[in-house]
Amino acid sequence: MPCLYISTNINLDGVNIDPIFSEATTAVSTIIGKPEKFVMVILKGSVPISFEGNKEPAAYAEIVSMGGINSEVKRKLINTIGTILQSNLSIPRTRFFLKVFDTTVFRTKSKM
Repeated sequence: MPCLYISTNINLDGVNIDPIFSEATTAVSTIIGKPEKFVMVILKGSVPISFEGNKEPAAYAEIVSMGGINSEVKRKLINTIGTILQSNLSIPRTRFFLKVFDTTVFRTKSKM
């Protein structure tokens, strides 16, 4: 189940966030190759964020997935989610950081 957690310093009160949820869900599902019914998106606004030494609109996001992540997928996720935030919240893509974590990368064989 991929989970995308987005934090931004923008106040989301009065902002229609439904397009962000739907676009992000579709993007994650399509890019990672998991059904939309397994994708979770969390969006939190008004988070104190300083980026490049200032508090202009910015966002930090983390995506955790059980498989489906490689270098090409990472690039597509960064590009697509950055575009979604830019078009819906006017956050420049240069002020967005995405941390990607694949839980299957660190699997070890148990000797139990």
